[in-house]
Amino acid sequence: MQTFQKKRLEIVIEHPARKGLVAILEAQRVTGYSVLPVISGSGQHGPWEEAGQVTAAEGMVMVICIVDAVHADGVLQAVYAYIQPRKAIMTVSDVQVVRGERF
Repeated sequence: MQTFQKKRLEIVIEHPARKGLVAILEAQRVTGYSVLPVISGSGQHGPWEEAGQVTAAEGMVMVICIVDAVHADGVLQAVYAYIQPRKAIMTVSDVQVVRGERF
C-alpha cells in the first residue's frame, strides 16, 4: 500500500481560544481538523481536572490536524503566533497517511 508523508499537529489550548485557532487553520487552508475535549492533565501549574472547573471556559481542548509538509512551516508560524501568549502546547510529528490527496 502506498503512503504519503505529512505533518500532524496537536494543539492543546484553552476552550475559549478554540474558535480563533480554528479560524487560523482555515485561513491557512488546512483541509480538516478534529477538536477533542481534554478532561484532565498536568502542566506548569500542576495537575488539573475538568470536573473541578467552574465553567467550560476554564477547560482545555485538543485540536488535531494533518497538513502537507510543503505547507507545514506557514501553518506552524501562524499557529505559534496565536498560541504563544496563551496556555497552550503544540506538538508536530511526521506521519504517513494512505489517502494523501485529502491533505
